[in-house]
Amino acid sequence: MALMVLTSACRLKPLCRLQRIQAHLMSGYVEPEVLLEKVGRAAVITMNRPKVLNALNLSMIRRIHPQLQKWESDPETDMVIIKAAGGKAFCAGGDIRAVTEAGKVGDSLAQDFFREEYMLNNAIGSYRKPYVAIIDGITMGGGVGLSVHGRFRVATEKTLFAMPETAIGLFPDVGGGYFLPRLRGKLGLFLALTGFRLRGRDVQRAGVATHFVESEKIPELEQRLVGLKSPSDSDVSRLLDSFQAQSDLDSDQPFVLDKHTSDIDRMFGSSSVEGILQNLKADGSDFAKKQVQILSRMSPTSLKVTFRQLQAGAAMSLQDVLVMEYRLSQACMVRTQRAGKFCNLLNSIWRRDDFSGPAAGLLSLLVNCRLIGLFLPFQRGHDFYEGVRAVLIDKDQNPRWSPPSLDQVSDRLVDECFASLGEKDLRF
Repeated sequence: MALMVLTSACRLKPLCRLQRIQAHLMSGYVEPEVLLEKVGRAAVITMNRPKVLNALNLSMIRRIHPQLQKWESDPETDMVIIKAAGGKAFCAGGDIRAVTEAGKVGDSLAQDFFREEYMLNNAIGSYRKPYVAIIDGITMGGGVGLSVHGRFRVATEKTLFAMPETAIGLFPDVGGGYFLPRLRGKLGLFLALTGFRLRGRDVQRAGVATHFVESEKIPELEQRLVGLKSPSDSDVSRLLDSFQAQSDLDSDQPFVLDKHTSDIDRMFGSSSVEGILQNLKADGSDFAKKQVQILSRMSPTSLKVTFRQLQAGAAMSLQDVLVMEYRLSQACMVRTQRAGKFCNLLNSIWRRDDFSGPAAGLLSLLVNCRLIGLFLPFQRGHDFYEGVRAVLIDKDQNPRWSPPSLDQVSDRLVDECFASLGEKDLRF
């Protein structure tokens, strides 16, 4: 009996060891950040970083873009559907923290991320097959770029759309200079400057989404979409129209900005940001006063850059807008990279064993990049890093913009942001 127990125990040891190995391997398993699959003749992209609201990073871009190209030329693929896991966000934006960290040390991610993201945006905008984005949840920044240039964008009551970049010293990129000025009246400029949030059916009413479908109907909609046989754009459109017709939620409610539309067109119809603020202050309504408060918190440089971006983009193709926006993205990075290298140099001197005395004390202050900013001229890239710090990292919501006011943002400073990068320009 004892021998049988001992024999059984010996047999169990390898099994237990195998189970431990399997458990270890499973614990180290990391789910793909984006899922790419075929369902029948439909290609399905699923954003799969729900814990970080499906934030878009460079590795995801590098998986999605080449696969889109393959599907576009694949005779066995009729359409593309892009959606997200998690139920809270479609994509809340790009991985901006990683980009700013790279920019601080001069890493190439600061160039690669924007270049490859914008190339993906262009691929979506020129896609030859039906492209359906189901934006069921938070959709901002990079998530807008993955959806708004596609032929069909389906919002639900969970959708929250915004382009909040002026609050972090950036600008509404990913083709914002193309689609925003093409919204009715001055709505796009209003959304770009203020970062105003649109929710649910209002995303479709504004023209950002093409359709509104209640979220509980989305699984059935997906099944019907993948079941279409060699669908044309009109086939997809008819199916989406039918699901929208079945979605009554909030249909009796007016557009959130309905009573302010004419005021927005009038007050944001100025030829400058300063003029817009003058119009708002002269109006004096509660709505106007609120917009003055909001704009006063935004980066002055971002406001002026965004205003010119949308002015120019209204007459440009999507490709030309993306070339322009790549220049702007690098203007947000380049000067701060140089200041960062200067900080690193001072820091290396300060840490030398033979460096001491009063000079060391002064240098210990200077290595703080904020103090260095007092001794350097206004930096084009300062506001992006400062905005990310204040909003996303320290979360003190108290950015120190440089220049600190609109009247100090010169035309020359704005002109430099739009300047050609020569051989480093974005090319398709």
